[in-house]
Amino acid sequence: MSKALELPRFSIGVGDRFAHQAKAQLTACIFAARAGVEVVPVWNKSNREHTIIGSEPVQTRAAADAAVAALGWTKPYFLDADHINLTTVPRFLAPSDFFTIDVADLIGQPAKEADVAAFLARHPELIGEVIIPGIAEPFHTDAAFVSRVANKFLAAVQHAGVIYRMLLENKGIGCFVPEISMDETDSPQTPVELLIILAAIADEKIAIQTIAPKFTGRFNKGVDYVGDVAQFAKEFEEDLAAIAFAIKTYGLPANLKLSVHSGSDKFSIYKSIHAAVTKTGAGVHLKTAGTTWLEELIGLAESGGDGLALAIEVYAEAYAHSAELCAPYATVIDIDPAALPLPAEVETWTSEQFTSALRHDQSNPAYNQSFRQLLHVGFKVAAKMGDRYLKALEANEEIVAKNVTANLFERHIKPVFLGQ
Repeated sequence: MSKALELPRFSIGVGDRFAHQAKAQLTACIFAARAGVEVVPVWNKSNREHTIIGSEPVQTRAAADAAVAALGWTKPYFLDADHINLTTVPRFLAPSDFFTIDVADLIGQPAKEADVAAFLARHPELIGEVIIPGIAEPFHTDAAFVSRVANKFLAAVQHAGVIYRMLLENKGIGCFVPEISMDETDSPQTPVELLIILAAIADEKIAIQTIAPKFTGRFNKGVDYVGDVAQFAKEFEEDLAAIAFAIKTYGLPANLKLSVHSGSDKFSIYKSIHAAVTKTGAGVHLKTAGTTWLEELIGLAESGGDGLALAIEVYAEAYAHSAELCAPYATVIDIDPAALPLPAEVETWTSEQFTSALRHDQSNPAYNQSFRQLLHVGFKVAAKMGDRYLKALEANEEIVAKNVTANLFERHIKPVFLGQ
């Protein structure tokens, strides 16, 4: 019998919307290994992204497998069926071995009264004084509190169980890594709330290896964290303690770890993440890191000539269709329309002006966060270009790959996993 798939301690979720940067992304993980830390890649691409681009998950798998073969990577790697539900999962079953189970729509939907009552009866340890090792103060709960939390999350966890069992039937025990996303809710879970959720997950016999809770602050796409860094650090460390306690108490997988969703470019909190995992020995999954699509645009602009012209064209189209492009991402972007340069102005820009506005270098006064966010959600424009965009990537492969690798290694892997 083959060994069950286990996600190693450190993993990084990398998106590759056009399936052209797998080698460049894997190179960053190779650099990490040379620097003394194993960080395994998890390629992820959501159903929505596949639909917009007109691609299939098998293409993402093919790109990942080809990169691994070309570069001689012998460590684990995974393909994440990102934010799947019962409707979207079928196309991901064959190529994927990591499934992010998305039950956001059911968070807050009342559970059956009998189910809540049964949960309370099963878990008297959650009522009264709850002591979580690693957290200084005990939590004091009562039946009403546990009922409220269970009522908010139990239906979602039960539905995750339905999806998980369907995955077991189709993939087999030990043949995939399950993650549950709980980050799309109104407020951060306290450690005792996370413990209640994990107890419910254990009741459903879901062998999750990562969980994405809600943290304080805003995790906007492709830009830095917005919020109280000290509060985040406290929540992150307390969540690690809750997970460690849940593993021992409920028999969850020993490698269960936190997943930080929309983790790309959250530079302000990377030091806190590194400090916490170093202190505790815990793992972490930094998801959707590296903003690969933007690094492709930066590489094209940097190349000048036709590459720069295409990048400028992408911005002009994104600007013209900004409302349509932004709508699906409204809750995870903050764009100031007044800060967006007019396309006519951008048409006059040099390579340096374009890349300075787009590259996430906060020390550069030309960096424009709104410009960056609009282009982040503007990949649909490049998708509509089809082969013209892909041929531009191929014609400028070296400079694009350099940017993809450097961004992922220098700005993400180094601070989170190496503490540099």
